[in-house]
Amino acid sequence: MIEPLQPNERDAVVALWKDAGVYRPWNDPYRDIDFAMRDPHSTLLVFKDEGTIIGSVMCGEDGHRGWVYYLATHPDHRGQRVGQRLTQAAEDWLKSRGVWKVQLLVRSDNAKAVSFYERLGYEDTRSVCLQKVIDP
Repeated sequence: MIEPLQPNERDAVVALWKDAGVYRPWNDPYRDIDFAMRDPHSTLLVFKDEGTIIGSVMCGEDGHRGWVYYLATHPDHRGQRVGQRLTQAAEDWLKSRGVWKVQLLVRSDNAKAVSFYERLGYEDTRSVCLQKVIDP
């Protein structure tokens, strides 16, 4: 079952991100969750198996494109199409808002993730992502 994150499930999602390897110590996961859940331009969807969160995906739109973040599947459930189903749910959420193009970032050393997304039809845009933190 895929559904929007409930406020009392934040700790479970952060634990999932750590178990799945998508957590990075320089990104405050609670701040990211709260930001995604603050208005209707973004959401965090969770995949539940018998009430336990085993996957998540954050998605949002910026007025021009859709974005996908924090796609995570618990290691015990990999290979069961959880990530594929969550990716489709994120795309459906974005389409329902009129978004026609979706983008995501993958760390350059994460060949498994690149391969996963390529199997789902994503292509390398040969773009460079630059970042500046303006409010630590």
